[in-house]
Amino acid sequence: MQNLLIKGDNIEAMDYLLNVEQLEEKIDLVYIDPPFATNGCFTITEGRATTISNSKNGEVAYSDKLTGDEFLNYLKKRLILLRKLLSVRGSIYLHIDYKIGHYVKVLMDEVFGIENFRNDITRIKCNPKNFERIGFGNIKDLILFYSKTSNPIWNEPKEDYTEDDVRRLFKKIDERGRRYTTVPIHAPGETVNGETNKPFKGIMPPKGRHWRVDVQTLEQWDRDGLIEWSSTGNPRKKIFADERDGKRVQDIWEYKDPQYPTYPTEKNADMIDLIVRTSSNPASIVLDCFCGSGTTLKSAQLNDRQWIGIDSSEHAIKATIAKLKNIENDLFSQNAKYKYIDLAEIYSPRL
Repeated sequence: MQNLLIKGDNIEAMDYLLNVEQLEEKIDLVYIDPPFATNGCFTITEGRATTISNSKNGEVAYSDKLTGDEFLNYLKKRLILLRKLLSVRGSIYLHIDYKIGHYVKVLMDEVFGIENFRNDITRIKCNPKNFERIGFGNIKDLILFYSKTSNPIWNEPKEDYTEDDVRRLFKKIDERGRRYTTVPIHAPGETVNGETNKPFKGIMPPKGRHWRVDVQTLEQWDRDGLIEWSSTGNPRKKIFADERDGKRVQDIWEYKDPQYPTYPTEKNADMIDLIVRTSSNPASIVLDCFCGSGTTLKSAQLNDRQWIGIDSSEHAIKATIAKLKNIENDLFSQNAKYKYIDLAEIYSPRL
């Protein structure tokens, strides 16, 4: 498939993807950052994005006037189409704020199934503010993560241990100065027969448990000095800090947005990279039907994914094209290639 940048209403654009491009169940990852039902407008003044504005200053990048049930109905129509486009191993990440997010969660449970809910990710978006208000300061928004089925693409993301992590999690030090911890060599579940239910050094696994590996492997670990025996004769496996590939990413992310964005609500590129690498594979198709300045498309391109971007805003399309022009492909030293489609030219009324 050729990368696509589509200008137009995303309902019409997704209809085009389903019926013309024949992409039903072909999209592995959807990331969207839709309007937040703020009842305002986002503007661009002298080439720089501004905050929500109800004034006449600047050019309107996009309007966010739908609220309440009208907004939820607007979003539901698009989520239904996105589900059709998602592959059986596909996932969707929907970025939203705290004021409307809990309503959107119920809506996504309905469309994607509550059993396919994966995470409500808290995203730290900015530094603390000191505005006077009745209520605590707001420095976060949320990302709702759902999959199409119970078997989505999942490339386990890891982050480096901090020095404090290493001291806290790997408290023991061996004779060579290597930090380590120990873990049990048995696991829940009793097996009547098999290699994981045989005696190791004359010891059987505790009642109701079995060895994590076969006895031959346990014996090799012991010869290699990887089994630590307690004073009471309890064996545990050594885990060294310098052999771990990092720690699991948790559901609170600190990815602050650009301080001086060129397009309103432009999101942190490192955050999008994490999502793209985790829930898609090389050659997967990544879709953003509210693509804004094209951060998702750039991330997909740099991570060797195919992509589709959709937006109805002329400013968004211009910002996306500018961002794509600046991509240097590490393998071929050329800019991102894509097909541009203006739906107004396809669906304009014939005279």
